Amino acid sequence: MSISSSLNAGVAGLAANATRLATISDNIANSGTYGYKRAIAEFESMVINQARGAGAYSAGGVRADTTRLIEERGALIGTANALDIAVAGRGMLPVVPSVSVDNTTGEQPLMMTTTGAFRTDANGTLRTESGLVLLGWPANADGSIPVLPRDTTSGLAPVMINANQTAGDPTTRMNLGVNLPAVDTEAGSTGEALPLSVEYFGNLGTSETLDITFTPSVPATGSSNEWTMVIRDSASVDDPATPAVDESIIGEYTLTFDASRGNGGTLASVTVVSGGAYDPASGLLDLTVAGGPLEMTIGTIGDTNGLTQLSDSFAPTSITKDGSPVGNLTAVEIDENGYLKATYDTGFIRTVYQIPLVDVPNQNGLIALDNQTFQVSPTSGSFFLWDAGDGPTGSIEGYAREGSTVDVARELTNLIQTQRAYTSNAKVIQTVDEMLQETTNIKR
Repeated sequence: MSISSSLNAGVAGLAANATRLATISDNIANSGTYGYKRAIAEFESMVINQARGAGAYSAGGVRADTTRLIEERGALIGTANALDIAVAGRGMLPVVPSVSVDNTTGEQPLMMTTTGAFRTDANGTLRTESGLVLLGWPANADGSIPVLPRDTTSGLAPVMINANQTAGDPTTRMNLGVNLPAVDTEAGSTGEALPLSVEYFGNLGTSETLDITFTPSVPATGSSNEWTMVIRDSASVDDPATPAVDESIIGEYTLTFDASRGNGGTLASVTVVSGGAYDPASGLLDLTVAGGPLEMTIGTIGDTNGLTQLSDSFAPTSITKDGSPVGNLTAVEIDENGYLKATYDTGFIRTVYQIPLVDVPNQNGLIALDNQTFQVSPTSGSFFLWDAGDGPTGSIEGYAREGSTVDVARELTNLIQTQRAYTSNAKVIQTVDEMLQETTNIKR
């Protein structure tokens, strides 16, 4: 009968508003929790069908449906720790519980979070105080990231930073800017060779030198504007089987300089006597030192930034190179593209990991777990690992945490509305009770 359905509707209203009260209390309790995503309760009416004009109506009541708004983003809050990480935009950080790191029976259970305060534990693994271990793609020795699958966790590994690690950076490129005295190629000059020593770093972090000599060609009359450049590598060892051959010489070149008014003092030609080739388009010499290939830039034809021949002074004008000696780890930071970079006290910076961002088609469909973590579900869709900033994903920010998405003022307003609605439903039950009491009193 209709009066009984009114009682059921009132009870359903109490249950629905109690559910909404639970979400509000959870939100207020986590208003200061980093990375918390607020929950909401939405009401849906329940209708019991009846024929039109039947003269009777049965109340169906209400049903509460809770949703966590995972796609909402909280404000970023700056911190003093480089490994406090937050995602600015769409995407989440891949993490795994610390108890699952040594799992050998299958793939690690991927979890995701939008922020975390990561620190190294006793083993150097980056993890939060709640036991979430950060996952990433390990870099190769040269800092490049290998091609790995994007739809599985098989390529991900726990990020480990050894505070006592050392690393060296071998020299692979060098820029040689030297001015040679023009007067030394004139008739009557001494023809004395001019020495130059340039340090470079080997594959094992050792300090080596390239000993370069510039010998002028002295003509009988006039000026030749020609030099012979010989490059020796201190790390090269002579072969006892060929004592007459100087194994330390890795390149010999004949340099001719322009004497015209427009390009006076710049390179006019480079002739290879021995050693690596010269590329006139880039100004590179392809040398091979004891540790491997080394590119030396001496300048293109007509270039004033490489080797020049001017005036009467011999002076290095610009000698630069990459590489560094063995250094100790001093800092680890993450950039906006997710590259975790280690900095050493020698100034060398190496990429050690890349942290991808996890994305799913329906973020609100993820399963919410403890510690602001989430897992995929049938309603969220399958995950994909993106490079930060690619596709739909945002950037990764170090020195930052994501704040809670809860607005306390709004929650308190909802709390007042929920309290009034709960009281009204209780009043319905009280009224139905009084009406049933009157019906019971009819027989008296």
